[in-house]
Amino acid sequence: MSIARVALAALLCASGAIAQNAPLATTRVEIAGAVKRSLSLTVADLRALATRRGGAVRAAAVSGNLPPQYRGYAGVRLADVLDEAGIRRDERNALRRTYVVARASDGYQAVFSWSELYNSALGAGVLVVYERDGSPLDEGEGAIALVSLADERVGPRHVKWLKRVEVRRVPE
Repeated sequence: MSIARVALAALLCASGAIAQNAPLATTRVEIAGAVKRSLSLTVADLRALATRRGGAVRAAAVSGNLPPQYRGYAGVRLADVLDEAGIRRDERNALRRTYVVARASDGYQAVFSWSELYNSALGAGVLVVYERDGSPLDEGEGAIALVSLADERVGPRHVKWLKRVEVRRVPE
């Protein structure tokens, strides 16, 4: 094998290792899709939004039965973040056909219907969080994460390293 081929192979392996070790933690969340205005929010922006909406929401399960690993979070309701962006209502029955995809920097996704977020008790417990026990989230979750506290199984819709929230519609 020539020196050039060995060097190229080493370079490709190194670039793959760098890509795999790239930090997953995010410092902002993008709100996009079927919204009136796309947003790019930092932790400071989320804190300001929480303040305008009456203060940060503290993690409390709707049932009152929250596993210990989900206690102590503070953030803003996902519905409040979506209201800030303004979900478009430009089509017939638009809201009934609307769903929200929360995506992490590692590709993990969680899905919520508009009705869950705005027309059920579950919506009050879907939080974009930036703090736990009075301190910023650690790198294991990223600066911004999403938790759904009213789910019977909280873990599947816990989105660490929250990167993007996209509002979509089921076609008519």
